Amino acid sequence: MIFIRKSVYTLLALFLASSQAWGERRVLPLDELEPTQQHRQSTMIILKVIDKYHYKKAKLDDEMSGQLLDRYLDSLDPNRSFFTAKDIEGISLYQDKLDNYLLNARLEPAFAIFRIYRKRVDEAVETALKLVDTGFDFSIDEVYQFDREDAPWAQTRTELEDIWRKRVKNDFLNLRLTGKEDDEIRKTLKERYEGLQRRISQFDSNDIYQAFINAYTLSLEPHTSYMSPSTSENFDISMRLSLEGIGAVLRMDDEFTVVQKTVAGGPAKFSGDVHAGDRIVGVGQGLEGDILDIIGWRLQDVVEKIRGPKGTVVRLRILPKDAGSGGKTQLVTLVRNKIKLEEQAAKSSVIDGLEGMGKLRIGVIEVPTFYRDFAAEGRGDENFRSTTRDVRKLITELKKTGVDGVVIDLRQNGGGSLSEATELTGIFIDTGPVVQIKDAFGKVEVERDPDTSIAYDGPLAVLVDRNSASASEIFAGAIQDYQRGIVIGEPTFGKGTVQTLVDLGRFVPSNEDDLGRLRLTMAQFFRINGGSTQHRGVVPDILFPMAGYSAKHGERSLDNALPWAQIKAARYATKGVNAVSHLLDRHKGRISKDAGFQMLLEQEKRIQEIEDRTEITLLESQRKLEWDQREKARMDHKNRFRIASGMESIKTDRDREDHDDEADKVESEAASQIQLNETARILADSIHLQAPRAVMR
Repeated sequence: MIFIRKSVYTLLALFLASSQAWGERRVLPLDELEPTQQHRQSTMIILKVIDKYHYKKAKLDDEMSGQLLDRYLDSLDPNRSFFTAKDIEGISLYQDKLDNYLLNARLEPAFAIFRIYRKRVDEAVETALKLVDTGFDFSIDEVYQFDREDAPWAQTRTELEDIWRKRVKNDFLNLRLTGKEDDEIRKTLKERYEGLQRRISQFDSNDIYQAFINAYTLSLEPHTSYMSPSTSENFDISMRLSLEGIGAVLRMDDEFTVVQKTVAGGPAKFSGDVHAGDRIVGVGQGLEGDILDIIGWRLQDVVEKIRGPKGTVVRLRILPKDAGSGGKTQLVTLVRNKIKLEEQAAKSSVIDGLEGMGKLRIGVIEVPTFYRDFAAEGRGDENFRSTTRDVRKLITELKKTGVDGVVIDLRQNGGGSLSEATELTGIFIDTGPVVQIKDAFGKVEVERDPDTSIAYDGPLAVLVDRNSASASEIFAGAIQDYQRGIVIGEPTFGKGTVQTLVDLGRFVPSNEDDLGRLRLTMAQFFRINGGSTQHRGVVPDILFPMAGYSAKHGERSLDNALPWAQIKAARYATKGVNAVSHLLDRHKGRISKDAGFQMLLEQEKRIQEIEDRTEITLLESQRKLEWDQREKARMDHKNRFRIASGMESIKTDRDREDHDDEADKVESEAASQIQLNETARILADSIHLQAPRAVMR
């Protein structure tokens, strides 16, 4: 299963799909790139829908015009590698005029800017192809600024050509360090740059319109976006075919395909070899097929290479998140499989025998997503699957084993069904409100749990991380507001808005043309205490030390994200059981001596240092030294962790011939268990410090 998410920074990521295979498209002459009557009609409808129904009331004025232009330029040239300062000076004449153009459904500026962009791409690729054949001196001590997002635009063509000289030299050196011969490197890079030029030259008017109108919608906030007819069609196909593949959510970041998350039950997650933040730089079919260099490829093209029939093999060349730009890649072999609902369903386990817990037994229920089989329910199947039904059964089973408390593990849970979040909360409280929803007209509706029955009223903790989002935040926030249990972990993602898909054609009934769809933010979630889950997320009662590294993650890291807000609190009665001040000292004392936590902190710090870098050396000897030092540090860290987790140390990385998939899986699970064990200890502390009570009722 491969879900596709859009990066707001990269043009290539905006084109999720096309009804025509990319390789079958033709190169379009520049004079064919003009807006159509359909584009003008879509624009008028989009503006009216946003004005009336969008949650954020933002005026399309000169200020918005400037933001729109900046975002459009960012989508075209995110790393400032094509336009010059002189180009930008000319384009800036539109700085305070795009609002007027849009209001009149005039789209000529968008196409004029794109035509300049395409010329600059042609020039850059011509330069790059010449450089590939000239050769490089890797004994010169110079650096390449690989992250130019905040850099000034090149003042002259000469300056821009030097940026490309260093880029090509860096690309050449990266491949050289993997052991490739010079002739093979030249062939790979020529194909990479020519592929970039070919893809840009095949953008048609619909692609350009989609990029431009999304520059406007993303100037409102990150979750409103337009899908052209072909994108909409392929999106639907993708959803129908999404149950077979490797199980990864992918996004674009500049020219890299990045793993946003792995899906429970999928081959990627199961392997233990693929992690959020890893970059996929190559894809091969079967056990012996050539590894294609996919840097700079369109996201949909990458997806088509990775997706395939159940039982077939795909190999991914991955640049790990903790390897940094120019780091050592690793080869991962996966067998595509169908991701079954059962594999994404809630699961239970029991933690006991940990030091400091005494004889207490803590039940754990892992909830990977908030699911509900609406199709089976619609057919009248009384036994349809849902998160709440499954968790209720697991609680019953845990009660029979005599556990003393329960942890609900929502880490990596990106959300799902709102009704399930409400119903799941309901099995831990008697009755009452769970979440408030405020729409674009200011109307507030309250989702309530009407059921007075309680499946479990014993000691409860909720474990969250920076990727717990949407429905997860509703559940965790409600448990915290009712003071029904202790929320532990990192601040959650902060996705507190509601989107709906609007078919633009419905506003023109007599029009037979497909005008595409608008994904529209039309409401916002608020907790029952009146505070929003938006932006801040749910801040745990007890924060793990890694929380300090989550500030650049989630909704708060996105441009134009809606701010935190507050409305009137709903009426509800608290349970008063999540006071944590008496638990903090014990928790801090434990983790200060816990080797596992210290290694997790060390890893977060190392990744943060890598992400903060914007330059890399082009001196081969220094680059090799840094590579070796980084690999040694990574392996030392891996081995300290493995030994602390009861596994044997290893000498080589994941590319070694005697690679043990099961060992990597165990290692990945052990890393996850560190936080889970501490959560169990915190809940055990709470039980020990409370007045005696029955085990579970």
